Amino acid sequence: MLPLANKRIILGITGGIAAYKCAELTRGFVKAGADVKIVMTKSAEEFVTPLTLQALSGNRVHQNLLDIEAEAAMGHIELARWADIIIIAPATANFIARAAQGKAEDLLTTILLATPSLIAIAPAMNVEMWTDKQTQTNVEILRKRDVIVLGPSSGSQACGDVGLGRMLEPELIIDSVTQSFQTDILTGRKILITGGPTREAIDPVRYISNHSSGKMAYALASEAVNAGAEVLLVSGPVMETVPERVTCLKVTSADEMLHLVLSRMQDVDIFIGVAAIADYRPAKEEKQKIKKHKNQIDLTLIKNPDIISEVASLPNRPYIVGFAAETENILENGIEKLTRKNLDLLFANDATETFGSDVVASTAIFADANFTIKSGKKSAVARHMLQIIASKLPAN
Repeated sequence: MLPLANKRIILGITGGIAAYKCAELTRGFVKAGADVKIVMTKSAEEFVTPLTLQALSGNRVHQNLLDIEAEAAMGHIELARWADIIIIAPATANFIARAAQGKAEDLLTTILLATPSLIAIAPAMNVEMWTDKQTQTNVEILRKRDVIVLGPSSGSQACGDVGLGRMLEPELIIDSVTQSFQTDILTGRKILITGGPTREAIDPVRYISNHSSGKMAYALASEAVNAGAEVLLVSGPVMETVPERVTCLKVTSADEMLHLVLSRMQDVDIFIGVAAIADYRPAKEEKQKIKKHKNQIDLTLIKNPDIISEVASLPNRPYIVGFAAETENILENGIEKLTRKNLDLLFANDATETFGSDVVASTAIFADANFTIKSGKKSAVARHMLQIIASKLPAN
C-alpha cells in the first residue's frame, strides 16, 4: 500500500526561491498516493507557474481568496475541511510572521485559520532572517499551536551565505509528512467498533430504525487500521464501503449486535460504541405483513439491550468509548450518559448536524474534563479522536 494512499494534502507555496522545489515535492506526494491541491500566494507565482503545478498535481491550483468559481465549487472553508494535512513549503519569514499573528488576508492564511487538520511548515530564508529573534519567536508561537516545523537545513543559500535556512529536500518533507500521521499509535491494539443503525422488525416488510449512516464508525475503523490497530467492525445496515484491512461483520437487529459483540470481546483493548442502536423494538414480530385495514393500529414496544452498558459491566473490561448524538443540552446530556453507563470517554455531538453528513464537530467528555474538537470531515475528526484515545491507554 502506498504510504500516503487516500491522504489529502494541501501544499501551500509562498514567495521564496525554494518554490522551484515544489514541482518535485508535488510529484513525490502524488507518487506516494496522495491527492494534492495547491494553494499559491501572489508572490509564489513569480517563482513557479500555476500551470506546472496543475499538470503535476492533476488538480486546479487555488490562488485567490475571493474567487467566484472556487466559491461555487469549493470555497476556502470547504478547502480547509478537505485536507488531512496542510504543508507550507517554502514558508518564508514573512508568511511565518503573518501566520503567527493569525492573519487572514489571503487564501492561504485564511485556510490555516479555518482548518481542523494537521499543519506543517518548511521554513526557507536567509540564515540571518532565520536566526533573527523575531522569526524565532514567531516559529515558537506556531509550535505551541501544534504546527509541525520541518527544518530548515544547513548549507549554501541563493544569496551566497552558508548556514541554517535552506528548505528541506522534498524527499525529507515527504518522509516527515508520512510520519506525521502517527501510523503506529495503536500498533498491537485490538479494537472493536460498532456502527450504523439497527433495524427492529415489525413484520416481514417493515421495521423501526433511524437515520444513522455509519460514516463515523467507518471513518474510525479506517483511521484505526492506519494507526496500526487490528480492527473488528460490527455494522448495522449501511451503504458504506468496508475499509481495507478491516474485518466487518454485518448484523441487523440490536439483539444480533449484542450477541456478536459479546462473543468477540476476547483480548479487545478498546471498545468504541458508535452504533445508533434503536432504543425500542416491537414486542412481537408479525410473521405476515400487517394489512392496511384499520385507520389506527397499536404497536407495543419493549426496550432494547444497552450494548455499551453490557460491555462496561464485563470483568476485565476494555477501555470503553461511547458516542452521544443529542438534539439539545449536548454537554449536560453527554456528561450524564458518561456517568450512567460507566464509560471512560464519550464523544457528544449535535444529531441534527451529524446523520448523513461528511462533516462533524464533537465534544470529548471525560469524568473530570471536556473539550471541543473543531468541525471537520469525519476522517480528520476520527484521527483526532483516536489520538485522544491512544494518549489515555496504559502501555502495552
